Amino acid sequence: MATFLYRLGRASFRRRWLVTGVWAAVLIGIGIGAVGFSGTMSNSVSIPGTESQQAIDHLKKTFPEAHIGGGTARVVLQAPEGQNFVKYPANQAELREVYTALRNAPEVANAVDPFQAQSFSRDGTLALIQVSYPKQAVELTDADREALLAAAHSSGLHAKIGGDAVRGAPETGATEGLGVVVAAIVLVITFGSLLAAGLPLLTALIGVGIGLSGLLTLSGLTELNNNTPVLALMIGLAVGIDYALFIVSRYRTELASGLDHEQAAGRAAGTAGSAVVFAGLTVIVALGGLTVVGIPFLGEMGLAAAATVVIAVLIALTLLPAILGFTGDKIRGRLRGLRGGPKPGSASMGERWARFVGRHRGAVLGIAVLGLAVVAIPAASMQLGLPNDATAAPESSQHKAYELVTKGFGPGANGPLIVVVDTAGARDPQGAVADTTKRINELGVAAVLPPRPNRAGDTMIINVIPRTGPSDAATEGLVADIRGAAAKVGDDTGAKVSVTGQTAANIDVSQKLADAMIPYLALIVGLAFLLLMLVFRSVIVPLKATLGFLASVAATFGAVVAVFQWGWLTDLLGVESTGPIMSMLPVLLIGVLFGLAMDYQVFLVTRMREDYVHGTEPREAVVSGFAHGARVVVAAALIMTSVFAGFVFAEDSLIQSIGFALAVGVAVDAFVVRMTIVPALMWMLGRRAWWLPRWLDRILPNVDVEGTSLDAVSSGDGGEPPRERVPVGV
Repeated sequence: MATFLYRLGRASFRRRWLVTGVWAAVLIGIGIGAVGFSGTMSNSVSIPGTESQQAIDHLKKTFPEAHIGGGTARVVLQAPEGQNFVKYPANQAELREVYTALRNAPEVANAVDPFQAQSFSRDGTLALIQVSYPKQAVELTDADREALLAAAHSSGLHAKIGGDAVRGAPETGATEGLGVVVAAIVLVITFGSLLAAGLPLLTALIGVGIGLSGLLTLSGLTELNNNTPVLALMIGLAVGIDYALFIVSRYRTELASGLDHEQAAGRAAGTAGSAVVFAGLTVIVALGGLTVVGIPFLGEMGLAAAATVVIAVLIALTLLPAILGFTGDKIRGRLRGLRGGPKPGSASMGERWARFVGRHRGAVLGIAVLGLAVVAIPAASMQLGLPNDATAAPESSQHKAYELVTKGFGPGANGPLIVVVDTAGARDPQGAVADTTKRINELGVAAVLPPRPNRAGDTMIINVIPRTGPSDAATEGLVADIRGAAAKVGDDTGAKVSVTGQTAANIDVSQKLADAMIPYLALIVGLAFLLLMLVFRSVIVPLKATLGFLASVAATFGAVVAVFQWGWLTDLLGVESTGPIMSMLPVLLIGVLFGLAMDYQVFLVTRMREDYVHGTEPREAVVSGFAHGARVVVAAALIMTSVFAGFVFAEDSLIQSIGFALAVGVAVDAFVVRMTIVPALMWMLGRRAWWLPRWLDRILPNVDVEGTSLDAVSSGDGGEPPRERVPVGV
């Protein structure tokens, strides 16, 4: 592989005009496609096969007028202070005026008359109007939402609005761009050159532009989740900058060693490029593995992010060497006052750190492991759930509407359950409905509303109001109890009874995600272990890398729980509300963080292996690996952390939590695990770290990630002579 990438790098360098032109044509072509074919994205979260989703699909066929699954809004109206809606006709008239305006608002399918439904609080000061739309909330335009707000405030009554119909799609803004600014500063300090610092940013932005344009084009052909392009942007920026950073750094090192520009580009592609390929493969494996979890929107997000990683790798191996061909000797330039590295003849910070860790390996290892264990403690109390109005910003209309509903109607009114009774095959349809209602009442719910039939009379909807809120554990237990009672009704009458609604759907999604976490973790860890064993030709190094990752994940989960569930540091980080952790976050975090964590493992340890196979003593290989790679790995980790941290200030809570988790995870894994625990263990193990059974050494293909085959190629081209290689796999 190293030889192939060496030749690819040199070819791209020589034919720089052609390579640059091809990539420019790709960017322009996909950009035109995005402008002409982009469609609307969705924020719906559904998992085929769950009971709630099956019930929704059934209602769409048999009870379309119910508009189950479309956007909803809860309009809470409050009478003037000291008055109510029972004894004051003027307030009743204004309430009717608001109801009429809501019913006639654009795109509204139905608004429930509060007088017919008797949806008034016990003291009569609050009225609740349920509004439903035939389309999903994300498909509503800003004009539709403005019309809803105008209708709700069309009288003198105090109004608060909740529900997904008033929430728009997540957007990225200026705060997310701060990560790119910090990345630029880190690059300038690392290289001491504006030109060298600008290349990784330029190629990363080109890659992200191609990736996002491709997603926008695809959105016109199929439905995509709103968070899909945001995750692709996060990952694309981070890996795009990092991969280019490693190759540019190696290119400058090869130039400093005396190679000409073309050979330096080839060797940088053959050595650092090999590491980029396998680092990219680990990320792609981890993200692509999301497709086997059985959760469509997560698989979609994973594939989109994996596609941006593929683009980043291809750009780093072809476009970047081509652009380096245009820079000439300017790539070596340095800004006044910035060295871009250690003074000649002096030990680098990485070398000094590696020797410090080696001398105090026992103490350093103990402190690092203890610190990770302490940070991971909050993870034991992690609660999973999906966002609702309770987790909205405290000052938002959604959160205030949630509080008013809780105060006037009980917390369960914020998350009603929908019980669907399919009587098409029932022996006694009326008896099945009556038995279902009786059994639900016996469970101690707040209210069971009268059954509502469809036009054919073969499907009934029973609205159930729990006594507890949608995120409460007791509500989850109630859903399980109703389903247990429904099974008995089915056995007795032949009717099919199921539970759905937003609350039940969220419970099903959360459970499916929790069940998928362990199998998914086993899958990606197993595949990546094999890949790393192929790269490093060692059993111990991949095992150590995997265990280090698990420690990073535990610590990251602990930090996420402390901030987003317990409320620590919320003011500092701009987190406006706390609650259960997003159900999809653990699975998504495991996939993304595993791929990114292995990046640093590959980049740092491949340099150690490269020196080791060229004859360096094992412990000195650790030192030399850090001397050459630590500065760049630190810069890469700071860049990734900065890019992800910029998303902590996004408006959407899922994006906030993903950005925070990835920023913390990358920082912990890079600085605590890879920069501290890894060298301590490598120093302890010495030559044993590279142990590989002879039989396994014989059957594993040699991918030559350390670039030993380049010695013969380079010497044939007039480069440096071949270096001695020591035997491995003993």
